[in-house]
Amino acid sequence: MTTATITTGQATGFVRLAHGTDWLTVCDRALLIPGRGVAVLLPDGDQAAVFMDRAGQVYAIGNRDPFTGAYVLSRGLLGSAGGRPFVASPLLKQRFDLATGVCLDDEGAAVPVFTVRTD
Repeated sequence: MTTATITTGQATGFVRLAHGTDWLTVCDRALLIPGRGVAVLLPDGDQAAVFMDRAGQVYAIGNRDPFTGAYVLSRGLLGSAGGRPFVASPLLKQRFDLATGVCLDDEGAAVPVFTVRTD
């Protein structure tokens, strides 16, 4: 059995989300893999989905898919449409803008967006 170390080449530091009146440290930035998401359990029991795109920009949205009620958006596929980054739900494939949370396929639906700070 062999093991490998994954190096992202991204800046080190921590990823913090605005939560209530505080900043919540959720992970070490070096642990994020570009193009992949991670789920974060928040102190109030809610969940966030944190993503880093291939350019190194970090985003955080609510992890709950409003169409199915499942907490799965962190497992979605990243892409872009018209220069806007999105995640496609792994279940029904609706696309959610990572900057605004608005569903690109049904503007009546949206997910929460968290302000992100990396330092």
